[in-house]
Amino acid sequence: MTGVNTETLRDIWQRLLADPHKSWVLFEHGTCVVLTAPEGELAEQATGILREFGPVHAGSSAGDFGVIDPEDVEGWVVTGQHNDVLTYVGPDEPGDQSQIAVGLCGHSKRHRDGTELNVVHVEDGRG
Repeated sequence: MTGVNTETLRDIWQRLLADPHKSWVLFEHGTCVVLTAPEGELAEQATGILREFGPVHAGSSAGDFGVIDPEDVEGWVVTGQHNDVLTYVGPDEPGDQSQIAVGLCGHSKRHRDGTELNVVHVEDGRG
């Protein structure tokens, strides 16, 4: 599984979240936390959300995921139990391109981001 570099991830999320008034925070392995009610320090707010909703706990709703195939970007967006926590999976990352392989890849990346909590970009759309 190959990773996607930070600059590429930032560009992908800027295309996916095209609204310039959206605030979001990107984590090292491709997880993006969209802040629907941004306040204070955005990285801190997003880290708190991801700390709670990023790690995977087998047998709980934290293990659930969905896969979105966006029209304008190659790859997929994997969703989880929190609607504003999304993980990008590049076209070359999963072993195969089945929904389950893509979902498990995104699931794994979200878990890493939710436990490592390394912020690589903050997009402040508050104006």
